[in-house]
Amino acid sequence: MLIRRLILISASLLGLWLLWVIVQPVPSSLPPSTPLSTGSWRVAEHNLSALQDFQLEARILAREDYYLDRGAKLSPTDLALGWGPMANPEVLRHISISQRNRWYFWRAEQLPIERRQIETHSANMHLIPATPAVAQTLAQLKPGQQIRLQGQLVSVEGDDGYRWISSLSREDTGDGACELIWVEQLAVIP
Repeated sequence: MLIRRLILISASLLGLWLLWVIVQPVPSSLPPSTPLSTGSWRVAEHNLSALQDFQLEARILAREDYYLDRGAKLSPTDLALGWGPMANPEVLRHISISQRNRWYFWRAEQLPIERRQIETHSANMHLIPATPAVAQTLAQLKPGQQIRLQGQLVSVEGDDGYRWISSLSREDTGDGACELIWVEQLAVIP
């Protein structure tokens, strides 16, 4: 009887904690950044180094917010983005989009465009807000919106040896193909 009660109490506490984590608002700010030199920053025990300039106009295909994974301190939100033919609502009507564990997935019963066009005109992007204003805009974004973003593709090195590196190509797929972006400007396109 006592064991059942303890299990019930533990399960209830776990459920309440999970509910609290799930309904938390997306952070509108991150720890402050400190410029180290041109093209490098210090954020939350991490050094970020610019790899190359990046800008994109795209449609938000999906968004996923993170709170508990290792990258959440830097990048609280991933956006699956589509440009060119993958920004066309008629094409997207035939494609199912999802995200989980920092990955973007798509499937279609019948391809509305060539598979390679889907692969080279969409990507999962890990966004690191460079300013509180960017973080606030990011927190309000919704799938279907058109956005313009500008910043730097970066590599991250944590004080504990953690490494996270952006892809530098829009042609790659699979593990390591996501862009990791220090977002300096972010706007919704009406």
